Amino acid sequence: MNFDLTQEQVMIKNMVRDFADAEIAPRAEHVDRTGEFPFDTFMKMGELGMLGLPISEEYGGAGADTISYALAVEEVGRACGSHGLSYAAAVSLGVSPFYYFGTEEQKQKWLVPLAEGKILGAFGLTEPNAGSDASGTQTTAVLEGDEWVINGSKCFITNVSYAGVCIVTAVTDRSKGSKGISAFIVPTDTPGFSTSTPYDKLGLKGSNTAEIILDNVRVPRENLIGTENEGFKQFMVTLDGGRISIGALSVGIAQAAYEASLKYAKERVQFGQSISKFQMIQQKLADMATNIELARTAVHKAAFLKDQGRPFTKEGAMAKLFASEICMRACDQAIQIHGGYGYMKEYPVERYFRDAKLMEIGEGTSEVQRIVIARQIGC
Repeated sequence: MNFDLTQEQVMIKNMVRDFADAEIAPRAEHVDRTGEFPFDTFMKMGELGMLGLPISEEYGGAGADTISYALAVEEVGRACGSHGLSYAAAVSLGVSPFYYFGTEEQKQKWLVPLAEGKILGAFGLTEPNAGSDASGTQTTAVLEGDEWVINGSKCFITNVSYAGVCIVTAVTDRSKGSKGISAFIVPTDTPGFSTSTPYDKLGLKGSNTAEIILDNVRVPRENLIGTENEGFKQFMVTLDGGRISIGALSVGIAQAAYEASLKYAKERVQFGQSISKFQMIQQKLADMATNIELARTAVHKAAFLKDQGRPFTKEGAMAKLFASEICMRACDQAIQIHGGYGYMKEYPVERYFRDAKLMEIGEGTSEVQRIVIARQIGC
């Protein structure tokens, strides 16, 4: 096995890191403090080809592989968790469904501008009563003539306040349960489509998250994405890929916490020497470094399998589960290493800690990941 990155992957990693250090990291504290969504930064990311990184060139993308995309998410997340989450959601949830399930006409109309970064996309799946149990969707879509009429609501939707288009799941045949859900393309300027005031969250404050209200939203019949009543399968495939990106984001946040802790430990002097010389601090840093490397390897393996067209549901869930949990642990230990200073907003580790928690919740909770893994191993 060859664990070395290709020349192209290294080039993409370095390009994104340079951009993140110059354009994203300096704004991280501001977007966290104010909750402002950095829309202008995302337009710059679009110009660099980052929003269409894993999409083929024929549809306006960069034609890179999933490993390259994971590297990009990690670097963005290392600079700022808020940017990282919105970036992962924009590509994995906002763009990918068009790429995998859209018709040629839908791809030309929506995928191309999304991949080129001219607009942002969002993915409306979660509802107040349909979180981990996505099959409990209550939003409905009824065909009236040549239009679908959609009614319902969605919650915790990333980027939707700034999106130009949103894919929304809705029940089209209640009698079929999860096999009666379909997905629809809904331009966000459609009459009846509205969003709430963004949520005031614990962390990731610069990543836009809002509720969608769908009040007799009418879209053309051809805005059905994929096959009718196949929506559940489609978003399961979408979430499988999304878990790779959340795993990569978790690695990025954990890496930031580790780097800040290592730097602080070398600079902080107690009892006449830097605290990096104390075995207890060394043990914490060694554990952080080890877990981050293992998580990164798990993410890259899942990405590799996806690129090879091989099953990766188990590996994607494992990578997301492990990476998110070691991310939370690393951020917790980062505050411990910083001591009282780590609890203060003047140091970034308290932000990393707040940002990290969502990694164990979004794109399927840790509990759901364990259920997925259990099913995959034959339980």
